[in-house]
Amino acid sequence: MHMKEQPVGVFDSGIGGLTVAQAITQVLPLEQIIYFGDTAHLPYGDKSTAAIQAYAVKICDLLIKQRCKVILIACNSASAAAYELVKEYVGSKAKVLNVIDPTIAYVSERYPNRSVGLIGTKQTVNSDVYRRKLDELEAGIVLKSVATPLLAPMIEEGFFNDSISESVINTYLSDQELEHVEALILACTHYPLIKNQIERFFEGRVDVLDASQIVAQHVKAYLQQSGLAAEKLTGDHKFYVSDFTRSFEESTRIFFKRQVHLESFPLWE
Repeated sequence: MHMKEQPVGVFDSGIGGLTVAQAITQVLPLEQIIYFGDTAHLPYGDKSTAAIQAYAVKICDLLIKQRCKVILIACNSASAAAYELVKEYVGSKAKVLNVIDPTIAYVSERYPNRSVGLIGTKQTVNSDVYRRKLDELEAGIVLKSVATPLLAPMIEEGFFNDSISESVINTYLSDQELEHVEALILACTHYPLIKNQIERFFEGRVDVLDASQIVAQHVKAYLQQSGLAAEKLTGDHKFYVSDFTRSFEESTRIFFKRQVHLESFPLWE
């Protein structure tokens, strides 16, 4: 089996990363995706760096066993906490990509010397990883970050496009930090599901950046440049969770936009 035919591995703290998996299937319809959601340990947003690293290494073992050619860390908190470690751990067995670097590259190209906002989990905002990486590129971007910890669990419970989510979203976005930003990075894989509500709040004054689309384009470019893009679909997508519940199965449909068969794969045997 040529490496081209090997699957693309995607992992996340839960099912939010399915927005990224879905965006990848849109731009790369021939790639088989193996998805792992660490539902037993979600949310990663309030876990320690050490804990997230331990989970990430375990998950990568599974994805390497599934012969993934690329492993995408589809979670901002895990990208912030474990990317360097995972890259070292996986070595030459697979290429490791994350959701932060492509977004940083996109923003620095399009918004030099402007003010850009960011919303994400406490872990992502407190890690300051976006600010550090933007500063390294010296594009003169001023980053205004606001932690929005209620958004991910709210979305997982199915609250979006309704009055409850509207008031939570509006409360967070009314933060003075975000007053004069020209673009807003949605630094959490759940947030594409509330993108239109966020856009409504800003009434067209702010470009709302859906990282799942940016990341999918990055994966596509990477596979094409490395000659690893699949030429035909070799198998069905597979979806694993570390802790199975009915509600995850229902939510996966919302996130992936079609019926999904979830398999349980506990991490700690």
